[in-house]
Amino acid sequence: MIWVGIDTGTHTGLAVWEGGHFTELVTVPLHRALERVAQLAAQHPGDVRVVFEDARQRKWIPRERSFSQMKGRAMGAGAVKRDAAIWHEFLEDKGIPFNAVPPRKGLTKWTADTFAAVTGYRGRTSDHARDAALLVFGRGEVINTLR
Repeated sequence: MIWVGIDTGTHTGLAVWEGGHFTELVTVPLHRALERVAQLAAQHPGDVRVVFEDARQRKWIPRERSFSQMKGRAMGAGAVKRDAAIWHEFLEDKGIPFNAVPPRKGLTKWTADTFAAVTGYRGRTSDHARDAALLVFGRGEVINTLR
């Protein structure tokens, strides 16, 4: 099974977990992430499953220090929610199995050092790629401590 993690947003994090390790960990524009997932599904029919962060399911709201921070976050939240809807529609239309999961406090915004220590991945990563990776890290393993 090939697991694809997606951290939705303008800078889309994409992580591919296959055979007990990451084969891809990148940050790309939305359209390139959609193309890559379609490509993987075409190359490996029935063997790809996507897990994407669905901001529409958020249960907690971060506290803001100022009105401008609150306003900026609200505008960004609307865009991320729309991206989640795009992923949902795209995956349904293509018949690609998926899980839409709510953002989980503590499983996002890890530093590169923490990510490397937990996952063993030593390559270069961005915040978005690490967030996508944490959605699929350990999937299909006998023991999975994050999910």
